[in-house]
Amino acid sequence: MRPGAHNAITDVPGVRVGHATRDETGWLTGTTVVTPPVGTTGGVDVRGGGPGTRETDLLDPRNLVDAVDAIVLSGGSAFGLSAADGVMSALADEGRGWPVGGPGQIVPIVPAAILFDLGRGGAWRHHPGPDEGRAAYLDASDGPVDEGSVGAGTGARAGGLRGGIGTASVVLDSGVTVGAIVVVNAVGSPMGPDGRLLGERLLVPGEVAVPEPDPVAVQAHWQRQADEAQALQAGTATTLAVVATDAALDKAGCATLAGVAHDGFARALSPVHTAFDGDTVFALSTGGRPRPSPFELVAVQTAAADCVTRAIVRGMLGARSIDRTLDGGAALPAYRESISRSD
Repeated sequence: MRPGAHNAITDVPGVRVGHATRDETGWLTGTTVVTPPVGTTGGVDVRGGGPGTRETDLLDPRNLVDAVDAIVLSGGSAFGLSAADGVMSALADEGRGWPVGGPGQIVPIVPAAILFDLGRGGAWRHHPGPDEGRAAYLDASDGPVDEGSVGAGTGARAGGLRGGIGTASVVLDSGVTVGAIVVVNAVGSPMGPDGRLLGERLLVPGEVAVPEPDPVAVQAHWQRQADEAQALQAGTATTLAVVATDAALDKAGCATLAGVAHDGFARALSPVHTAFDGDTVFALSTGGRPRPSPFELVAVQTAAADCVTRAIVRGMLGARSIDRTLDGGAALPAYRESISRSD
């Protein structure tokens, strides 16, 4: 197994990713859109006690619609679900959507999920909406994907550190490509007691430089976390992911793929799926390659979970520290700058 050319979800042929980032004064939020090729099948698995989603019922294998036009991941808590309106509008302008009547009578299928980042930039009501959704959709490309403090990961926080966007891919021996993109915004911590990132053991050799933790900084971090633990409120976190493959899967197969991909969260975050998180994984099958055999399917599912773990590590390593306390917002120290050794 090896990563694809970009080591990103965009290595799955036809999949595009775009970001809209709002990090000016008073803002610390954004939206990320994953756009697959026409005819892509989708599934979803929602866990945790505080989910915020839109159009996920359509992905139930028992229901009619069998194609997904885009997936929206957004900050802004429930307010941020409106970002999907801008994506739907842009897709409709291009004539893409589920046909419901005569020419031009279409409804784009755009499932969405949100994370909590309200107030972290300083203004509570500054959240993504239709404009950010449209901008992220129009920004989408099939090339390298920006990671760290961008898009839906702009205001993300994970275990007292700044979270962010990460992505990873793998090409299996069969030629099937699997990729994932994750927005890390968890109550749980991405690092263990020794300060090492929990998921780093699953990185591909040479994939990314992982810094050595500073024991003094690690101890100070855990003390801060103990002091802040009582400040948690339900629904104030959530990690989101999209996994994609070119192996042909039906809706039930996509739902199972999304469920197995949640294992990638559990390997990189602790605790996970808490009452304060609304963790959601979407799965996409572009159908560019044949349907896998049962044993090949296990390899695809395993790769999806591994890509999710790797993407979480990459998102944490790509984040950069920011302090918006003077604006009434949050201080978000990044792993590289606050936990690792300066030398």
